[in-house]
Amino acid sequence: MSRPEILAPAGNREMLGAAVFSGADAVYLGLTGFNARRTAGNFTPDELREAVAFCHARGVKVHVTLNTLVYDRELSGLADAVRAVAAAGADAVIADDLATAQLVKSIAPTLHLHGSTQMSVHTPEGAKELAALGYDRVILARELSLEEIRAVCEASPIEVEVFVHGALCMSVSGQCMMSAFLGGRSGNRGACAGPCRLPFDASAGLKPGQPGRACHLSLKDMDYIPHLRELMDAGVASVKIEGRLRTPEYAAAVVTACRAVCAGQPYDEKLVRDIFSRSGFTDGYLTNRNDGKMFGVRTEADAAATRAATPKARELFRRELQRVPVHYELSGGVEDGGVKLTARDDDGHRVSVYSADEPQPAQKDPLPGIERALGKTGGTPFVMDGLAAAPGEGGFGFLPGAAWNELRREALDKLLEKRSEVTPHAVQAFEMPTYPAHTVGQLPALAARFANAAQCPAEAAEKLQYLIFPITEAESIPEAWRGKTLLELPRVMFGRLEQKTAARLDALQDAGFAGAVVNNPAQLRYTDGWTLYGGLGLNVTNPMSAARYASLGVQGMLLQPETALTAMQAVAPGVPTAALCYGHLPLMLTRACPLRNVRDCGKCPGGGTLRDRKGRDFTVTCSAPGGAGVRTVFNPVPLYMGERLRELPVDVAVAAFTTETPARVSQILDLLFNAQPFDSEFTRGLYYTNN
Repeated sequence: MSRPEILAPAGNREMLGAAVFSGADAVYLGLTGFNARRTAGNFTPDELREAVAFCHARGVKVHVTLNTLVYDRELSGLADAVRAVAAAGADAVIADDLATAQLVKSIAPTLHLHGSTQMSVHTPEGAKELAALGYDRVILARELSLEEIRAVCEASPIEVEVFVHGALCMSVSGQCMMSAFLGGRSGNRGACAGPCRLPFDASAGLKPGQPGRACHLSLKDMDYIPHLRELMDAGVASVKIEGRLRTPEYAAAVVTACRAVCAGQPYDEKLVRDIFSRSGFTDGYLTNRNDGKMFGVRTEADAAATRAATPKARELFRRELQRVPVHYELSGGVEDGGVKLTARDDDGHRVSVYSADEPQPAQKDPLPGIERALGKTGGTPFVMDGLAAAPGEGGFGFLPGAAWNELRREALDKLLEKRSEVTPHAVQAFEMPTYPAHTVGQLPALAARFANAAQCPAEAAEKLQYLIFPITEAESIPEAWRGKTLLELPRVMFGRLEQKTAARLDALQDAGFAGAVVNNPAQLRYTDGWTLYGGLGLNVTNPMSAARYASLGVQGMLLQPETALTAMQAVAPGVPTAALCYGHLPLMLTRACPLRNVRDCGKCPGGGTLRDRKGRDFTVTCSAPGGAGVRTVFNPVPLYMGERLRELPVDVAVAAFTTETPARVSQILDLLFNAQPFDSEFTRGLYYTNN
């Protein structure tokens, strides 16, 4: 059973040092801008180069996060960021947007490419698709069970990385817009404000003025450290510690614990818990115990425990872990007028130093003392791994202990300096493609997404260019509608849903439908023969990403709703684009039910309501009542652009209906067809922001 890479967070220089000194095999850090933790310290290009030199000298890899959604105006800067990573000699880029992946492969093809957890990859076919797209590693979604992780590892042609400790977002990563639409700070752009951790009232059906049961959409931190050997057995290549916004002491405590468990040794569980927790930990996803015990908040008692534990955790990185083998070769001696000490490592680096003093004839064999002196490598990353002695005529002779200590220090300093030399990646010339902008002022065609066939008015179906229904509703769609109907695939597919979805697509191949809406990269692998359109789950925000999906067979795509109208205009790489013109936006997609504190899944009708501190009600729906489904939390105020349809720089405007009654659907469609203002409270979303 091979030990996985222990991958630690490095939000700033001090945390980097703590992670490395305590024994991390690799660190991940952010370059200023373009990463999912913009409020961490992060690193400038010069600081990144220094960090890589420091880490590589100690045999530690550096993975750089460029894992946020990007807009057209940022692509040039993103290309410069890739060049900076290559120049620094970092080992890998963690990428989310396909534009980033394309830039890495085009500019610095020897850089490894890791698929961010923001891509929501959580199935065997997802891992295979990332391999086909040129990724070297997939970072899985946090919501998977051990059995699901094992299935991905067995099928994946590339390395698999999983999170094992740290914060759990309530939402599946990459599928949350709550912070963006409630606070104007996008989690998909690295600026999450965490509004889900504020208090809510939960109920399976609140009435106006009726109090619910207080709850937070706040999960305890995940802790899979006790399960590390099971993950090793499953074939996981890298275990990742979340926490770039936390402290150096946190990084050191968790790294130390992971190293101990991987080595089959006990670890200080109390220190790990005290250094940071939210009323304890959860392993609910990994062990298939997705229940109310997963929820927790950070208390004053937790904060007090952290303060008390910090000095003890700080001791873990006061001196660095000795782990780089150094091999010594010693020659010369009395007759040569001095000794030559050569130090080499396993990577081919070699340095030689010479004694300043002339050795004197020895009264006894000096070799045992020499070995002791050379073995004192404390305070360095080196550990002695053998001494090859070739004494000259007359032997090594005698040198004072201070002389041998100085020889050792000089040799190891030079070897560390040699190991610190940065080797940049070769950079290829790359000219940024140009894309045609969309013409503004044209009236887009109208399409609508419905939850079921009963929700769709027959008269409206005649006028709409496309009808979109979940694939689960396929058999209920009238044959007369199928020629303009697109079947929407789920954004996430846990358990056996991927296999069931693929089988259903095969069975419906000749049923007369116009196409399928793919919402996850995995779905590109089992939709052969279908006309494909990209859905919200693909998070398309720029023309390079859109063009890449078009090259993979996607005929048109719905733009990510956080995209402003000005940015939408640039996303026109020769394929049709679409934008939402109406709908309660799906703010959060979660496997952990936010209503668990109200009722058991077995008694739930399939959803409920969350009420925030301002009295606004957020509808919660469940894709499979009874505990096996995925929940969606919707914005209480709908987006509406009916009287401003010409301002949408897209080919198709989509109205997305969720829980509206058929009568209400008819009213809203009439407003849209007649380009009339909305008849109640609404929002323009982020369409008129500057991004």
